[in-house]
Amino acid sequence: MFISTAQAQGIGDMFGGAGGSIAQFLPLVMIFGVFYFLLIRPQQQKQKETQAMIAAVKRGDRVVTGGGILGVVQRVPMVQDKNGKQVPSQEIEVEIAKDIKVTVLRDTITAVIKPVAANDSAPAKGKAG
Repeated sequence: MFISTAQAQGIGDMFGGAGGSIAQFLPLVMIFGVFYFLLIRPQQQKQKETQAMIAAVKRGDRVVTGGGILGVVQRVPMVQDKNGKQVPSQEIEVEIAKDIKVTVLRDTITAVIKPVAANDSAPAKGKAG
């Protein structure tokens, strides 16, 4: 009785029918797109790089474990998979100090430390002072 015609309109009528529904979801789709390109995709790429780095661990590499232990890989044993093919084991022998070797799981390795060449140059020959 006392309801005005503006209040009695349906939601679909207010926003122009079906086109209005799409317009309401467009910001949500855009927000998801931003999250994907700024958060999800870079994280997936970093995870792939980390997995590739861990898969490529070999003897002599200096590694950091999840517990923060630094060591040098001494042995990566080979095992047979279901098909009889030789594959690297999930257990790796790491030397953490002279003559102290521990066995760690491959998945606990968080980083492989690459040796950085020193940027030292030979002292310049010339007049000194």
